[in-house]
Amino acid sequence: MRRGLSDLSVVSFEELKQLVEINSYTWNKEGVDTHGLLFSEWIQEIGYSEVRYPRETIGDHLLFRSSFIEGQKRVLLLGHLDTVFPPGSFEQFDEDDEWVYGPGVCDMKGGNLIALQALRAVYQTAGGIANIDFLLVSDEEKGSDDSTSLTQSLALDYDICLDFEAAGPNHEVVVARKGIGTFEFTVEGLAAHAGNHYADGVDANRIAAELLLELVQLTDLEQGTTVNPGKISGGIGANTISPKAEITVEVRFTKPSERDRVLTSFEELAAREWASGAKVVLSGRLQRDVMEPNRNQSELLYEIAEVLGYPLPTERRGGVSDANTVAALGVATLDGFGPFGDGDHSVKERALKTSFQRRLSEVTAILMHFNQFGSALEKT
Repeated sequence: MRRGLSDLSVVSFEELKQLVEINSYTWNKEGVDTHGLLFSEWIQEIGYSEVRYPRETIGDHLLFRSSFIEGQKRVLLLGHLDTVFPPGSFEQFDEDDEWVYGPGVCDMKGGNLIALQALRAVYQTAGGIANIDFLLVSDEEKGSDDSTSLTQSLALDYDICLDFEAAGPNHEVVVARKGIGTFEFTVEGLAAHAGNHYADGVDANRIAAELLLELVQLTDLEQGTTVNPGKISGGIGANTISPKAEITVEVRFTKPSERDRVLTSFEELAAREWASGAKVVLSGRLQRDVMEPNRNQSELLYEIAEVLGYPLPTERRGGVSDANTVAALGVATLDGFGPFGDGDHSVKERALKTSFQRRLSEVTAILMHFNQFGSALEKT
């Protein structure tokens, strides 16, 4: 049962239960779309229109648009519909006096619900909402491979972005996240019989081993840069010189200069002549660029502190989110407006009930401040 507008001062865990019990594993298109449909029904009750971006193999991306007033600041709320749990693996919602449990309670169905209920409170108080839109993508948990270009194209229309990933343990919001990229080095050698024609072969496994040692040397912990060759494979069998080997490597970085250093080194390693007759092919991409603190973000934090009467605590995280994508475009971006929780990406995922209430109060005040409904020059 859905709560009415008169109940907006209390977080609706019954609604959270409805969302959580819909399996929205990234590759479960039907489930993700069902989740999106329920959310769409709720948000359209407060005057939002929906723009749907259909996808064939993953869930549709959804943009919910409020009325638009030209010449005023625009705010983008950001979330994702998908979770990491395949159907049948973890779908139950539970609660006790302190915590709610289930897939997505903190990552990030709980955060999405806080945004929705705050918007309801703004709508009830102000009579309408303008210049606050809400984007929900369907593939964040697999790296936003499909949605990144969409998020980039939409984000340029906004001045401010608030992302609803989970809060820190002291209700920190996130001001910085590492950038991330995943790449593959494919080493092409030449097969030969290890007994009769050893010298005729070109050993891809040996080259891959040398390459791996070069890759790990690119890590610079003082700069916050890690280069992790997390997977290596190659060869046919013990009696054959390996004709092919592959290394999958992840890079994380805290600043553009480190990104450029590592990517340049990757290209140089791929171009190096490791052995006569061998070839190294580099593939992959940057999934998300670095999210760095900047002046626009600092000014946003100050403005929010004036609204709330206290500053929000802040933190930096090594993990990534879609906030990286928006922040890299120069939009003033803050992340972590969801509830505090832990155990995310595991069957122990939970979120603190009192955290929902705190975040709902804070987000409602912030969105009331930025709501442009009733301003002059309103357009629909």
